This record gives sequence, structure tokens and C-alpha cells, in this order.
Amino acid sequence: MSSQKLKLLSFSGNTRILHLSWMAFFISFLVWFNHAPLLISIKDSLGLTDAEIKTILILNVALTIPARIVVGMLVDKYGPKIMYSLLLGISSFICFFFAMAESFEQLAAARFMLGFVGAGFVIGIRMISEWYPAKQVGVAEGIYGGWGNFGSAAAAMSLPTIALLFGGEDGWRYAVALTGVIALVYAFIYYNSVSDTPKGSTYFKPKKSGGMEVTSKGDFYLYLVMNIPMYAALALLAWKLSPSGVSMLSEGVTTAIYVGLVALYAFQVSQIYKVNKEIFVKPVPELHRYKFKQVAVLNLAYLATFGSELAVVSMLPLFFSNTFDITAVQAGLLASGFAFMNLVSRPIGGLFSDKFGRKKTLSICIAGLAVGYYVMSLITAEWAIVFAVMATMFCSFFVQAGEGAVFAVVPLIQRRLTGQVAGMAGAYGNVGAVTFLTVLSFVSAQTFFLVIAATAVVTLVAVQFMDEPSGQMAEVLPDGTVQMIDVH
Repeated sequence: MSSQKLKLLSFSGNTRILHLSWMAFFISFLVWFNHAPLLISIKDSLGLTDAEIKTILILNVALTIPARIVVGMLVDKYGPKIMYSLLLGISSFICFFFAMAESFEQLAAARFMLGFVGAGFVIGIRMISEWYPAKQVGVAEGIYGGWGNFGSAAAAMSLPTIALLFGGEDGWRYAVALTGVIALVYAFIYYNSVSDTPKGSTYFKPKKSGGMEVTSKGDFYLYLVMNIPMYAALALLAWKLSPSGVSMLSEGVTTAIYVGLVALYAFQVSQIYKVNKEIFVKPVPELHRYKFKQVAVLNLAYLATFGSELAVVSMLPLFFSNTFDITAVQAGLLASGFAFMNLVSRPIGGLFSDKFGRKKTLSICIAGLAVGYYVMSLITAEWAIVFAVMATMFCSFFVQAGEGAVFAVVPLIQRRLTGQVAGMAGAYGNVGAVTFLTVLSFVSAQTFFLVIAATAVVTLVAVQFMDEPSGQMAEVLPDGTVQMIDVH
């Protein structure tokens, strides 16, 4: 791995991998959020109610919770090259299904399945960590995440106009289908253009699959506890779709989902025990230990940062449209300001984390977003639109710098588990999104922003329990020799 400075204008070596990977992530986000700026057209075209629109927003982030966990395991086992190509290819066909939907049920089913594409982020995190040393990994992951995340802003800025160019009631269908075509083409480009590691490097894989390896009994129990909110978020979604919510699912089906989630959690506990049962017999040598509390803190931090971004990106065009009485195209452009900040803020979060310390940077970012969301809760129709957009961009800077700071730490915990750590943190982002969007379905936008601010304050306290990564982590080569990897 090269330790030279990042040469972003280059297209060779690790910079080439960075550019190809952020573009894959960009396309996955373009597909994932291709519906948000077109919601008004979709609503009119299919005669949907406000409740059905809110249901679609929640469905969009639901499947990503288990998908990120599963994809995290698969990328650690099979490598990022094949996993990114498969994810983009499969998602393109689900995208076509969404574009052809003729009813709310078809639309909802396609949107739920499209949550799968949101797992793409996890794949690139492992890819970048293979190609960049610890001193650069924060800024490299920040560029990957930030420039890729801009896909949602690109969707907000371009798709309403593309839909208008196609024209007619079905304009939105062509705009959505176009994003599917792009994903399908890029799946082949990515597969033929990258490799999992630099030449001569080892791709470390977990010793066992089925759960994350932990290195102490206390960490084992903390791992079990940290899995519960992911199942709770899926149960919350089922409840939202039940007769108690929008009545999309019957009482019987909802109960079956609850029972299924409990059974699935019990099965996961058995798999986690199977992977980790040796720690109950003999302690793991100090050299090979890592602290799971690091993962737990990053999970909460990503819930507050990315979880809130997902929720806000989904509701912001409608919020601006309703608050300021402007057109769908104007609202989409104004709302894109929130995601637009990703271009600079995520890389800055990663860069500051590399330069000034992981814990300090994350603390400042979480504190800043708490203030930012409080300010956004004050926005009313009396505000000048320019001030509303400025408040949004101030808030989004800290949100996305915080995301960059989280993923500047993820690759420094345990190399062979990077996909799974990224998957779990990423899933927590979606737990946050489902929770916040469910809150939004009951309260005003102002209260919604205040709830996120309060969540950020709690997260700020949790971050103080994180240890600053230092020294080296150990990985075992296939021949049994130990390789030490710098983490600072």
C-alpha cells in the first residue's frame, strides 16, 4: 500500500480504486433515492394518499438493515469486487420493477426490495481499507462516502427535470428506469476494472462465518444486546404497516413477522455463539483482542449521523414544498443542498480525524449536528428561503463530517472484520432512519428535528467512552505467521 499523498487527479494505483468505488457507491445512492424528488409525480400518477407516501419512505430504508449485516459478512468472505458488481446488477432489475409499478402494493414491494442497494456502501469501505494505510484511510473513506453519497443529491437535482423531458404522466417512470440502466452497465465496468487488494497483499478473511468474532465474554454479551435494536426497527416497520398503521398488512401477517423476527434473533444468537464458543473455554491472547465497545459507540454515532441524513433527505423536498409554497423542481433543488454538502464535509470529517484524532473529531461533529437540528426545528414559513437553506447546509456539514469521522475509525478495529463492522454501523444508520421517519409520521417536522437533536446529545455522551485507536492490530497470514497493521 502506498503511503504517498493522495493524488486525486490521478487514475492509477489506489486512486483509481478510490474513483471507481465512489462511483459505484454514487450509482447505488442514485438508485436508492431515485423516488424522493419524484414523490409528488408518483403520488399524482397513482393517486396515493399522504399515509401511503410516508409508508414508501419508511419501506425504502427497511431492508437495508439486514442487507448491510449480510453483505458485510459476504464482502469479508468473497471480496468487494464480486459483491459490488452483483449488488448493482441485481438492484437494476428491482429498479425496473419499481418503474413499472401500477399500484401502491407493487410500488411498496419494489421500494422495500430496493433497500438492498443501500448495502453497497459497506462493500466500498472494505475495498478502500485494503488499498490505503491508516494515516490516509480517514480521508480516503471520507471521499468514498462523501462523493458517493452525493448520488442522492444528483437524484434530487436531475430526475425531476429528466421526468419533465420525457413528459406526460409516465415521465417519472422513464427517469427511474434510466437509473436502473446506469447501474446495470456499471456493474460490468466495476467487475472488469478493480481487484480486491494491491498486488502481493493478503485479503484477510474471518476464520468463521455466521457472526462477528469477539474476543471476550463481556464483548459477546454486548454484541447480543447491540443486535436487538435492528430487530426492533424491523418490528416497528411491521407495526407501521399493520392495521394499527396504514393497514397494508393484516393482523395475522404482522403477528407472523413478529414471531419470525424473534425466531431469527434466536437463530442469530446460536450462530454468534457457534462462532465465539471458544472464548468461554480459554481467553483470547492479548495480541489478538479488540474492544467491541468501539463498534457499539460507532453504531450509535452512525445512527445519529447517517440515520438522520437518510430521514431528512427523504422528507426535505416535501418539507420545503409545504413550508414555502414552491414547485416540486424548486423544492428538489433546495433540498439537494443537504446532500450536496457530502462532496466536502465527509472528506473533511475523515481528514480531521486523520490529523487531529478520531475521538475529538467525532465529538465536535456530533455536538455541531445537535445544534444544527435545533436550528432547523425553528424554520417556519416566515423565514427567508435563503436562511432556511443556510441552516440546512450548516446542519448537514456536521452530519456528514460526523459520518466521515465514524468511518475513519471503522477500518482500524480489526481488518478481517471490516466489512462486518461497517455493515453493523451502516445498519444502525438505517435503524435511525426507520425510527426518525416513524416519529415524523406522528409529529410535526419541527418536533422531528428536535428528536434528532436530542438523540445527538445522548450520542455525544456515548462517544466519550470510545478509546482513541493506537498501536497496531494483528492479523494471521495463511501460513500461520502474524502480520501487524498500523492503526495510527
